[in-house]
Amino acid sequence: MTTSEDVTSIRPRKEFVLGVDIDGVCGDYTAAFRTVVARELGIDPSTLPEQRSWDFAEWGISEEEFHRLHRKAVLEHHMFRWMPVVEGAAEVLWRLSDSGVWIRLITHRLYVNWGHATVLADTAAWLDSAGIPYRDICFLGRKPEVEADVYVDDAPHNVEALVQSGNRVIVFDQPYNRHISGLRARRWSDVEEIVLDMMTGDGYAVQTPFPIPENPVDRLRAGASRQDPALDARMPELRFVDPPDPTGDRLPELEADDCHERHDPRNTEWSGHDRSTPGD
Repeated sequence: MTTSEDVTSIRPRKEFVLGVDIDGVCGDYTAAFRTVVARELGIDPSTLPEQRSWDFAEWGISEEEFHRLHRKAVLEHHMFRWMPVVEGAAEVLWRLSDSGVWIRLITHRLYVNWGHATVLADTAAWLDSAGIPYRDICFLGRKPEVEADVYVDDAPHNVEALVQSGNRVIVFDQPYNRHISGLRARRWSDVEEIVLDMMTGDGYAVQTPFPIPENPVDRLRAGASRQDPALDARMPELRFVDPPDPTGDRLPELEADDCHERHDPRNTEWSGHDRSTPGD
């Protein structure tokens, strides 16, 4: 039996907001950048260790060289369009969204000057291809400003800044952040467990999942089709652009329909921008 005390402890009108980083949390930045660096330097990718520090010291590149290669990766190789998805990211985010969690993506990808149009288009296309759900997305470096109930991040400086601002943070495990203490998720299933525990502990009701397809991309299409049944026929096939082959002679061609307007019942908001250093 539900008592009046039970009712007042549940807050159905306010969403539980999960602030989710993209690179290193949803997308495998190390794997993608490794492919590009090997191509640009004409070396075997195996010579670039996957177990690397935040400054890529193990790869033998300076800070200046990193910025040059990152810019080429984003603007010439379109790395943000074909970056591998971290295992479990889309599936868990769908389950959390079904449970009533407001997914807010937060990224500092706009740090590359004069490349914002490419970054926005490639990020939107990648999110659709990966089938990752979200209610809004913020492009900014100062993450404490987006007012999430809990954040998931991998960057040591972001985690420290969030904690210092009094925020709850889940450290998404990476080789370069293992010196940081606190809540840690080694895989996306850990994130799901921690977030649901926080949500119920804060007095939020956990909703029943929707009976829609389990495949993340199918779920995105199903959600859009419920809003507009004719949309399904108009949506281009969602797919990844093949990543560049480090031993090949040219980059993959990008077709016109590889980037399209996202039509989704969830509200999408592009906001904020910072021109300092990479903070994602």
